[in-house]
Amino acid sequence: MISRFGDNETRQQEEIVRQVIGKLWLVGGMLGIILLGIMAPPALSHHSFAMYDQTVTKVMTGKLTRYIPGANHAQLIFHVLDNDGNPVMKNGKPLQWGVETGSAIAMARNGVSPATFPEGTIFTVELYPLRDGRDFGAMAGLLINCGTTMPKGGCTRETGKVLTDRTFSAR
Repeated sequence: MISRFGDNETRQQEEIVRQVIGKLWLVGGMLGIILLGIMAPPALSHHSFAMYDQTVTKVMTGKLTRYIPGANHAQLIFHVLDNDGNPVMKNGKPLQWGVETGSAIAMARNGVSPATFPEGTIFTVELYPLRDGRDFGAMAGLLINCGTTMPKGGCTRETGKVLTDRTFSAR
């Protein structure tokens, strides 16, 4: 029997090609699903903000000791300062706090990066403290840069540069 595509052998070859193409689509789809399963968890992994007491807001001024950039959140580690720029002491040592901010990219867009916010930078931050009492919190919005010398009267909106405000989310 001869088809419009040629003889019987040609039709069989065309059918084999269709079957191979169908299997390739099936394998490609399965690989896509597997890759999605492998790639999605790191992209979606994130933590809850339940560990922070969002009913309490602390405003703290400090001197940066370390900036830790991160994909989901950056961290600012600092020694707490009083309004005169003196370190607040705890057990004979400067009181150290940390604050989790937005991603390093989001912070850089607001003028905060290791280059623009070096060690020794004096800043004021508004944060939600950890519920367990450890000296760490999540940025509640406000971040003010006051340079490397404490302004007279403290690091405030009037004496520093507001980098983020209440509309900024560390989430």
